[in-house]
Amino acid sequence: MAPSETVLAKRTGITRILYTCVHSFNGLKWMFKNEAAFQQELALFIPLSMLAFYLDISLSHSLILVASLLFVLFAELVNTAIEVVIDRISLARHPLSGLAKDIGSSLVLISMLIATAIWLALLV
Repeated sequence: MAPSETVLAKRTGITRILYTCVHSFNGLKWMFKNEAAFQQELALFIPLSMLAFYLDISLSHSLILVASLLFVLFAELVNTAIEVVIDRISLARHPLSGLAKDIGSSLVLISMLIATAIWLALLV
């Protein structure tokens, strides 16, 4: 190992879990403050989740409805992570950077189609 290289000790046990929770919360906080699409999806997630538990359907069906909405939020997190990494590498326009962002956007679209299909299947 070169003299300028340092080895970072990996956290273990409860310390690792606590730091993971802090980093996860920081990511969600950033998304909530800075990502308009995430804010819009969250604005739909909250009332639709409440509706899912209000409906006269089984608990398992309500949970499936909520899980489909969580999948949309998950997809938006992945899409934004892709965009952030691409922008970190370079702000210059490049076909592969655009393609990566387009694929991330497609991920969100597919998650929304899945959620819509699940809601329609369970409610119609």
